[in-house]
Amino acid sequence: MFGKRTSTAETVPARPTPVAVPALRGVSDSRKTVPTIIEPAVAQPAEAPRSEEYYVTKSMIFGALIEAIDLSQLARLDAESAREEIRDIVNEIVAIKNIVMSISEQEDLLEDICNDVLGYGPLEPLLARDEIADIMVNGAMQTYIEVGGKLQITNIRFRDNAQLMNICQRMVSQVGRRVDEASPICDARLTDGSRINVIAPPLAIDGPVLTIRKFRRDKLTLDQLIKLGCTSPEGGELLKIVGRVRCNVLISGGTGSGKTTLLNCLTQFIDADERVITCEDAAELQLQQPHVVRLETRPPNLEGTGAVTMRDLVRNCLRMRPERIIVGEVRGPEAFDLLQAMNTGHDGSMGTVHANSPREALSRLESMITMGGFQLPIKTIREMLASSIDVIVQTARLRDGSRRITQITEIMGLEGDVITTQDIMVYEILGEDASGRVRGRHRSTGVGKPRFWERARYFGEEERLARAIDSAELKGDA
Repeated sequence: MFGKRTSTAETVPARPTPVAVPALRGVSDSRKTVPTIIEPAVAQPAEAPRSEEYYVTKSMIFGALIEAIDLSQLARLDAESAREEIRDIVNEIVAIKNIVMSISEQEDLLEDICNDVLGYGPLEPLLARDEIADIMVNGAMQTYIEVGGKLQITNIRFRDNAQLMNICQRMVSQVGRRVDEASPICDARLTDGSRINVIAPPLAIDGPVLTIRKFRRDKLTLDQLIKLGCTSPEGGELLKIVGRVRCNVLISGGTGSGKTTLLNCLTQFIDADERVITCEDAAELQLQQPHVVRLETRPPNLEGTGAVTMRDLVRNCLRMRPERIIVGEVRGPEAFDLLQAMNTGHDGSMGTVHANSPREALSRLESMITMGGFQLPIKTIREMLASSIDVIVQTARLRDGSRRITQITEIMGLEGDVITTQDIMVYEILGEDASGRVRGRHRSTGVGKPRFWERARYFGEEERLARAIDSAELKGDA
C-alpha cells in the first residue's frame, strides 16, 4: 500500500505523534520554517456525545496512521483520493490491532480522522450543514451556531486552543492571509465564499475566537426571498425593476440582517453584456454574469507595508472601464470615490452600509467622507449624496430571528441643507403569533410615481412599475 511502513503494527502510545499539515492545506508563514502541527481533534457532535474510550482508540489509531503514511506523497493527491487512501490505511490498522468497533463507530472514526488530516477537524460537520448561517467558536471548548435566526450551543470542542489556532491558520492561509501573535486579527474567506474572522491571543483572552458567516450552496434568489416573507411580491417586483433600470442602490442594515444576500439577489438583474467590477474586503459576492471582474483588498505584510485598501480598489477600477461598480461594504473614505463613480456615468452601481435606517445610512456616508480628510462643505457632500444615490433598501433582523426588507426609500433631492427622501414601501409589525413569530405586512405608502419613473420609461419598464405600485396599494400586505 502507498506510503505504508513496517512500523504500523508496533505498539503506539495513546498520545500520537504530531502530524505536519500536508501541502494540500499548508500554512505559509515567512517567519517560520517549522511545519504547522495538527493533533487529533476531540469532536463531539451535538446529537451523540462520545465516550472517553472512543477518543483513546482514536488517538491510538491516529498515531499509527502517522507512522504508516507518507504525508509528502499524500499532499500530491486530490482531496477525494487522499481521503480514500487514509480510509484504507485506517481500516487495515483496525484489523491489525484487532480493535472491536461497530460499523457506525468505525465510520465515525474514519470520518473524524479524515477531517483532522485533510479538513478543518471538528468544524467539518458544521460546514457541511447548509441550514447553519453562522459558526461562532469561542475558544476550544465552546462553539455556537445560528440556525433559523436563533443561536444554539453545540457539543463540538477542540483538544486545546493550540489545535483551534492551527485550524484558523489553515483557513486563512488558503487566501494568502496570516494570523498569529504578531497579526492577531484577520478577515478571510473559504473557497465557497463564506466569510471568516479570527481574533487570536493576546487580544482574545480565553483563546482564539473564530467566526464564520456561511453561505448557502444554492444561492438565494429574489423569488425565494419573497417566498420566505422577506418582502412582498410587489416589493420584489419593485426591486427587480430597480436593478433592471440601473438605479444606484445602497443596501442598509445591521449585522446579520441579510445585506450581502440581498445584494447578490439584486445583481441577478444585471444584463449579461455589462462589465461589472466588484470590490470587497473578503470576496463574498458570486455574480452569475459572464463579464465580472472581482477585486479584493490586501492587508499589510510583516513590515507593515504593501496594504491595498478598499479606496485603492475603487479608485483603480474607475480606470478599468466598468459599467457597474459594486462595493461589498462601504466603511471608510472609499464612500467618496463610490459616490463620484455613481455620479459620473456608472449608473446601476451598488453597495452596502451598516445603518439602522435610510436616514442614518446617509449620515454615515457623510461621516465617512468627512473622516476621510476631504475638506468639503457639508452642503457639497449632501448635494453629492442626493445626486448619486437613487434608492436605499433597508433590511432588518427582527427579534424572532427572521429577516425582512423594512423600507424601500428613494432620494428626492436637497432642500436647503436637508436631503429629502420618501418611502415607497414599508414593513409594519402587527404583533406575534402563538409560536412567538413576528407578524407584519409590507404596504405601499401611496407614492404613485417614484422619482425614477423616467428612468423606468427609458428602459421600457414604466408599465411594469405602474402595475407593481398599483398592486401594492390594493393588497397592502405580504
